[in-house]
Amino acid sequence: MSRRRRSLATAALAAALLLTGCGTDDAPASPVGPPSARGGSAPPTGGSPFWVDPESDAARQVREYEAQGRTEDAKVLRRISERPVADWPAGDDPVPDVTRAVKGAAADRRTVVLVAYNIPHRDCGLYSAGGAHDARAYRHWVDSFASAIGDAPAVVVLEPDAVPHLVDGCTPGEYHDERLELLSGAVDRFKRQPRTRVYLDAGNPAWIDDPNKLVEPLRRAGVARADGFALNVSNFQTNDVVRDFGAGLSRLLGGSHFTVDTSRNGDGPLPGDRAEAWCNPPGRALGVPPTDRTGDELVDAYLWIKRPGDSDGPCRGGPAAGTWWPDYALGLARRAKG
Repeated sequence: MSRRRRSLATAALAAALLLTGCGTDDAPASPVGPPSARGGSAPPTGGSPFWVDPESDAARQVREYEAQGRTEDAKVLRRISERPVADWPAGDDPVPDVTRAVKGAAADRRTVVLVAYNIPHRDCGLYSAGGAHDARAYRHWVDSFASAIGDAPAVVVLEPDAVPHLVDGCTPGEYHDERLELLSGAVDRFKRQPRTRVYLDAGNPAWIDDPNKLVEPLRRAGVARADGFALNVSNFQTNDVVRDFGAGLSRLLGGSHFTVDTSRNGDGPLPGDRAEAWCNPPGRALGVPPTDRTGDELVDAYLWIKRPGDSDGPCRGGPAAGTWWPDYALGLARRAKG
């Protein structure tokens, strides 16, 4: 993912997962919100209904630090390893990754958070270029992904960048209709799973600053049949800024709910108009830990969609996009306020 950044719930949520009606108008067929979302602000280390992967890169790094005697670094990195982050299943075959996550979450009686990121012509040929070979391959991938979820409680963030790249002109016009059809079909396929909630990615307010521009493509992509939209994926905008933007977009969509990626927004975005401010910016911090206790009826959850410590790409000394970078992870964790 890059252009987005360049221009720059399972107690309560699990109960909501059972509500899966399909809307036909502008307003999405989603619940009013998880009951706990109306109970006040999340504590710094707020309780979470989401699954924590004991074999994440961060968890393995903690064990490595402990074996090396780096006990203080291990303690700091537990701020990531002991909290739930989203799983991004592979683009060739999502089934092994989804199956492992679903089984792990079931054993812990938790909800799994997954990201579907395989749309054809992904990321406009930038750092996270790739995606399914064609529409047929994508539909097969989504079907396999959804089938692997089964009846487990799950949250799926659908195709980061895909809609905003249509709005900002990065994705060529010849692909627009197909992409919107694929996204709409993916919403419908995932919603066939009885306890799966789906949120369509809608970028962040530093990228598409006018929410009106997102309304028509989100509607065509099936937001009315999803559970809402996702904001700030892999970005650094503060919760207040994102919430105001999301509330405005929600009004335009008839009351749609949304989620916020708080994985790295603890200190907000990189100050100043600096090149590639979205890519491995220095001095950033972990944000609010994942929780469904948002204190806001429109915000269904704060989630760590971007995996803290995964590189944004080969900038500022980072490895390839999506590669674990322990030094950057340590920095995020050290600067965390909770």
